[in-house]
Amino acid sequence: MEVLNLHQLQTPVHLIEQQNQLLFAKVATDLTDKGYSIQPFALPLELSNNLLKQVSSMSSQAFVEAGIGRLRRHMHNDFVRRDEICWITGNSEAGAQWLDWTAQLQRYLNQHLFLGLFSFESHFAHYATGSFYKRHLDAFKGEANRVLSVVAYLNPHWQMGDGGELVLYQDEFDAQGLKVIPALGTLAIFLSEAFPHEVLPAQRDRYSIAGWYRINASSADRVDPPR
Repeated sequence: MEVLNLHQLQTPVHLIEQQNQLLFAKVATDLTDKGYSIQPFALPLELSNNLLKQVSSMSSQAFVEAGIGRLRRHMHNDFVRRDEICWITGNSEAGAQWLDWTAQLQRYLNQHLFLGLFSFESHFAHYATGSFYKRHLDAFKGEANRVLSVVAYLNPHWQMGDGGELVLYQDEFDAQGLKVIPALGTLAIFLSEAFPHEVLPAQRDRYSIAGWYRINASSADRVDPPR
């Protein structure tokens, strides 16, 4: 995978903060108006490049086969999805930068939309050639506490023929959907319970981050979130 050389293109911190605030405002407006926000090439350039460098240097052993369901209902199903994942813990510099950025977005959305976002979890995802993830929801109403889904793409020079698009559907009856090209720095943010979506088969290695903001569903006998 090619890593962009952006050493001479680093943006001053105060300009990054201004750009983030403008981006967060756009996301908040979109979520209010539509329930989703697609922002091409919007992730800060240095952060995108650092995440790209990290995922490019990771060994195949760092990834595990992705499954469906949670806890006792978790299983592997090659008919539904064929990607592999690596959870982001923040132990690396790029991972820590990503979690800091998502924490800033969380604070902004809580302050302006009162979503009550409590925690965030995310992982790198690798789709090898031919891999896909069939149409699904990230959360079902009343059965989960994932509120907001965030996808960030890490693929430079992605072409139309490379496949791997995210298709975001308005509802269960939508047969066409909105296609999102997984180009480096592009963000897709949407309400987890509201939008069925899928990943079309990739024609070359495809990398992304998938994450979810959650509300606090802890109780006296149950600590949330489970993994």
